Amino acid sequence: MKKLFAILAIFGIMSVGLSSVLLAQETTPAEQTEQVASAPVETESAAVQETTNGGFHQALKTKFIEGGAGFMSLIAIALILGLAFSLERIIYLSLADVDPKPFLGKIGDALDRGDVEAAKDVARNTRGPVASIVYQGLLRLDQGADVVERSIVSYGGVQSGLLERNLSWITLFIALAPSLGFLGTVIGMVQAFDDIQRAGDMSPTIVAGGMKVALITTVGGLIVALILQVIYNYILTKMEGILNKMEDASITFLDQVIKYNVKYKNL
Repeated sequence: MKKLFAILAIFGIMSVGLSSVLLAQETTPAEQTEQVASAPVETESAAVQETTNGGFHQALKTKFIEGGAGFMSLIAIALILGLAFSLERIIYLSLADVDPKPFLGKIGDALDRGDVEAAKDVARNTRGPVASIVYQGLLRLDQGADVVERSIVSYGGVQSGLLERNLSWITLFIALAPSLGFLGTVIGMVQAFDDIQRAGDMSPTIVAGGMKVALITTVGGLIVALILQVIYNYILTKMEGILNKMEDASITFLDQVIKYNVKYKNL
């Protein structure tokens, strides 16, 4: 069920984001690009007027068009994929973040009664990494506290790996977005100097217009990286909280196991 929600969320974000990118590309024919190079003053005034009338969404689309559909589309795709992986991690961690105190209370009550099967049922019917770790320990309860402790440590590492899954993809898009922006800026600057060479004039209008268009991709890449970095830090904070709960729960469960062994194994 968790995977179904994550997949639906990813496809929803990608479909909305890609449709907006395609819509922006449909409204940017090649003739508009040539017109920007030949008459930058008129285009700038028209863009300002259109931005004023359309609000923030229209301003964002205008800057997207000015930055070039090629590199701006790649930056938008990096944002969409980064948000998709981030949303999947947030959903997974939210489902895994369960208060272990009531759960450990039920486990302790069952072990106090000597009913190991009831404790296993409680662990099987509880979601989250803490319940999974406790269940692995209960399976080895008859082998002694040392074996239970080793199984908790080993399976705790497995659960930590599951919590950290797909985080490398988020860091990839955090690094990829500004890199694409810088690459678009360099290519845009080369094209701007080509326009100056064809015009045969070092006009401030041509230079300023070309540099502005080239730098838009860098701004877009940095904004995407900042957004994903904030979300990534939130995910790390949430994951650290779950790991702390896992460690505290493991210590509490080991105390319960020792108490059970003293009460029922040393009769």
